[in-house]
Amino acid sequence: MKKNLLLIVIAAMLTLSACGNGSKDEKSTDPGAKSNEKSEVNLYTSRHYDVDDELYKSFEQQTGIKVNIIKDEADVLIERIKREGSATKADLLLTADVGRLYRAKEEGLLQPVSSDKLANQIPSKFRDTDDMWVGLTKRARILVYNKDKVKPEELSTYEALTEDKWKGRVLVRSSESVYNQSLLASFIEINGEEKAKEWAQGIVDNMARNPEGGDRDQAKGIAAGSGDIAIMNSYYFGQMLNSVDNEEVKIAESLGVFFPNQETTGAHVNISGAGVVKDSKNAENALKLLEFLTGDEAQVKFASANYEFPVNPGVEPSELLKSWGDFKEQDIPLSVLGENNAKAIITLNEVGWK
Repeated sequence: MKKNLLLIVIAAMLTLSACGNGSKDEKSTDPGAKSNEKSEVNLYTSRHYDVDDELYKSFEQQTGIKVNIIKDEADVLIERIKREGSATKADLLLTADVGRLYRAKEEGLLQPVSSDKLANQIPSKFRDTDDMWVGLTKRARILVYNKDKVKPEELSTYEALTEDKWKGRVLVRSSESVYNQSLLASFIEINGEEKAKEWAQGIVDNMARNPEGGDRDQAKGIAAGSGDIAIMNSYYFGQMLNSVDNEEVKIAESLGVFFPNQETTGAHVNISGAGVVKDSKNAENALKLLEFLTGDEAQVKFASANYEFPVNPGVEPSELLKSWGDFKEQDIPLSVLGENNAKAIITLNEVGWK
């Protein structure tokens, strides 16, 4: 009797032990658990907008993929990726100018990625021909003007700003601005280097003051009486109109907005975009983030909260952007903005654009 009872106890203990070992093995080999440990994407970005952070949180909630963010200037991030080499943790590089994406591609820092979803959500114009980067948002380089001193019928093209009647009236930021570099790069492509240099010299001759500050500072310069017309990005003007700073709103409301070159080559357009890093350890997750950022939810957010034009043709611009009217865009491959960047910088230096 005692012997039988002992055997029963031993058998029970062995059974419990086997169950315990089975649970441990199951947990350690569970594909879901292993996946969760690696469900992340490391984003290197030069953008600094609240709407971006909100979208990353939404992506995390919907996918379970953690977005780790490193923010810095685009050139700094590119140099960091180069320095880190194959050991880099970067999965996705996001910049506010296509010229920097072109540079990253040329330096061999990106890898091709594509999917049916990306192809459906982004027109070929806003995708690299080798699938190294895709556009996320777009903006136009517009003119804003003092409505008391300038009539819209006086405005026509970027080139017309070099006419004598605008001498001492034009406000624009410095030649270090990649937005101005890309604008001039587009003119090099469309009009040739000689004409582009003549334009840059004409702008320098007509400047109201030495370049200072960012795009919004040019609009503020009009309000301060420093000049009558400024070159700036469309989304900065949208941000001013919807600023928490009442003074910025007041300034923006006193200005008119104009899209140049509608009867000729079209307004200059640039993008924010992103590419998957060559040595990414989470390339699949990076692709998922790209697909999310070019999908309806993100595109609507970019347009309504940051006043950027959607790259996804299925998403309409915000009401504010619609109120400015439709406009014609330059019909050039965006990659030329990167290809011509060095020439643009040399030209800006030669004409004394500070």
